[in-house]
Amino acid sequence: MTDDTLSTFIISVGTQVVLRFPHVIPGANAMKPKGSVGEVVESPTDNSRAYLVRFLDGQELRVKFGELLVRRADHSVEESATPGPDVRPFVIYQVLVGSRAFGLSTDSSDEDRRGVYLPPADWNWSLVKPPEQAESFADGVEEVHWEIEKFLRLALQVNPNLLETLWSPVVLHLDETGQELRDLRPCFLSRHLYRTYSGYVLSQFRLMKKRHDAAGTFKAKHAMHLIRLLHSGIHALRHGDIRVDVGEHREELLSIRSGSWSFADVQKRALELDREFQAAYETTQLPEKPDTERVNRFLIAARRKRATQ
Repeated sequence: MTDDTLSTFIISVGTQVVLRFPHVIPGANAMKPKGSVGEVVESPTDNSRAYLVRFLDGQELRVKFGELLVRRADHSVEESATPGPDVRPFVIYQVLVGSRAFGLSTDSSDEDRRGVYLPPADWNWSLVKPPEQAESFADGVEEVHWEIEKFLRLALQVNPNLLETLWSPVVLHLDETGQELRDLRPCFLSRHLYRTYSGYVLSQFRLMKKRHDAAGTFKAKHAMHLIRLLHSGIHALRHGDIRVDVGEHREELLSIRSGSWSFADVQKRALELDREFQAAYETTQLPEKPDTERVNRFLIAARRKRATQ
């Protein structure tokens, strides 16, 4: 299998797989050991999402593509199911995100790192294109790196994950080009943020309500992150930046995550915050559109610089 197919290769349902690394079992103080054999029972549409794997003991876990190896009929493993080329030497920017950056971490929290890489010029000139997204997971540390153009396109669309990566207060690596990227942060914000954030949160709550009505349960952690996103959006419209550390709302958010809130109470809080969000939208000083031209100039300059290295 060639490198250009690795990022789009989908492991089909029914395929036997092997864990490349120990995997945390949610809700239990235990790990599924490296080398555990399972079968894919649900495949995602792309490798940015997790697979549902049923292991030999009957346990089902959500597992990322980069954590899996395909098991052949002779019980050997197919190394080509692992991610493509190592992008880490070309990372220009890396930060900490997730609960540790949000100010919501506990002793059991994993470490989530996100970043941007600028591939060598020959990767772009080649018929074999660089992966748009590269993932790895080991020793409780999950890393995701986006190819620079993919990152910029998503950030211009006001993708919350990308904006949080740009504004994370915990910077792990930053070279000259990475600093230039971070200096561009205001270019990505626009009034479109309201439609993106609010639309996503409310659509997720509608789905959550359907599941709650059908089964009487809901995912408290997911609900907590939706409330967190509303707080973040309100701040962005009012102040023109993304507040990643939501420590000032820690008590409320952790209470929701713990399951102390009923679904009705969480939904009521979401509607309250959405009204506040709408009011912030009506008075925001953010521009109608992002500064795409300036971002494009940065991308061209970055690629030219890489071509001379």
